[in-house]
Amino acid sequence: MHPGAIAAVTPDKPAVIMAGSGRVITFRELDEESNRLAHLFRAAGLRPGDHVAFMLENHPLFLVVAWAAHRSGLYYTAISTRLQSEELAYIVDNCEARIFISSAALAEVATSITEATPRVELRLMIDGVAPGFRSYEEATAGQPATPIEDECQGVDMLYSSGTTGRPKGVKPTLSKADMDFAGPLVRLVQFLFAPSSGSVYLSPAPLYHAAPLRYCMTFQRLGATVVVMEKFDPEKALELIERHRVTHSQWVPTMFVKMLKLPEEARGRYDLSSLTCAIHAAAPCPVEVKERMLEWWGPVVHEYYAGTEGNGFLYVGPEDWLKHKGTVGRPLLGAVHVCDEQGDELPPGEHGTVYFSDGPRFVYHGDPGKTRAAQDPRGRGWTTLGDIGYVDEEGFLYLTDRRSYMIISGGVNIYPQEAENVLALHPKVADVAVFGVPDPEMGEQVKAVVQPASPEEAGPDLEAELIEYCRARLAHYKCPRSVDFRDELPRHPTGKLYKRLLKDEYWPPTS
Repeated sequence: MHPGAIAAVTPDKPAVIMAGSGRVITFRELDEESNRLAHLFRAAGLRPGDHVAFMLENHPLFLVVAWAAHRSGLYYTAISTRLQSEELAYIVDNCEARIFISSAALAEVATSITEATPRVELRLMIDGVAPGFRSYEEATAGQPATPIEDECQGVDMLYSSGTTGRPKGVKPTLSKADMDFAGPLVRLVQFLFAPSSGSVYLSPAPLYHAAPLRYCMTFQRLGATVVVMEKFDPEKALELIERHRVTHSQWVPTMFVKMLKLPEEARGRYDLSSLTCAIHAAAPCPVEVKERMLEWWGPVVHEYYAGTEGNGFLYVGPEDWLKHKGTVGRPLLGAVHVCDEQGDELPPGEHGTVYFSDGPRFVYHGDPGKTRAAQDPRGRGWTTLGDIGYVDEEGFLYLTDRRSYMIISGGVNIYPQEAENVLALHPKVADVAVFGVPDPEMGEQVKAVVQPASPEEAGPDLEAELIEYCRARLAHYKCPRSVDFRDELPRHPTGKLYKRLLKDEYWPPTS
């Protein structure tokens, strides 16, 4: 259940197919290239428990680098390609990386952090060289293609995407297990989604995000081929399902919305019959969006709720979701508790902060304050991802919003996700964010910032239309009182919205 074992049986089978370029990395190449880099790690003095970091676009060698670190027993941090120098330097330094790997396509920002990251001992660049970097290809060329003697499993240490304040490094326990050992995610994926060596997994999101990275590696463990999109395009994704006979895929709700907004002719053009499992997570999915996806793709849409922290895992299949519309599932790993601000557990139907118990422990690397802030105030060891929600009588969880996004207007709690879900489906809306802005009388009022589908339509008429559209579907106090327009919203490629960046424009700076 790792690249070496798969390569021994089917060496020429594609492990990675790049959707745009068509480049193929076979399992033999994945095994041998990751072995060479693992040997380089050892030659550089890295031992199990040490740390490497890499910032790569969706590159053919991305998963090679990840597997090399994993089979070397290292902590490895995959970093967003969208970061600027200061935040990139913070992560590379904070994670205590001894080796940093990037690519020629990202050379400008990669070379800008050298002075700010003195703990890095070796810098490697793929597809070229730059000041302070050695050629990745030359450095690995002379290394053996066989496994290192002390091969054992490492683990990713990924950072939150920084929607509020500095990103947080989630540091799990390093098991140093034998490479054949199947961890909890492998067993969950096998149990829920039944992949096999004949499966084809489509990954349309950036690989540095937790779910794409972990699921791509999990499917490769099982001998499946991974099709990687360099960049998401809604119609291209449908074409890839048909061309590669994709069986499994993973999405975020914004991708569903973009596919649903394709012309009907485009949506009906492709044969999607090979798709047996479309998994989605990472952000709340509007009920109407999921209903329409189930109508279009059939009962193959599966959902889970989890976080980079790995402290719990909830799941709901299509049949249960239709009976409990809007739920993100019931726990398969850990137990769920909904608590008030004092930490008292609330009964079904009452909204509060969602906590996990009985799941894996984690810490935020180098930040005990943030680690404590994620724990319940009663000191029971329960941990939260910062979401608000409630459970029904059968134990299904429903998410209301992020705790940090809640609007308090005139003493009333308003969850902006409700208005966002409504406005996202308006045909003239390409993207939308709803949040609270200062109000001298009410404390806060509801504001929407919209990226219009046609920029020329931005203006007072569309503002009035969107407000009325929302008021026809929600209680008026939940609806925006004003709408501003932007050419583009600050959204992460994984679908996560950097709402903090928008809110900061409307609120006076805090001292």
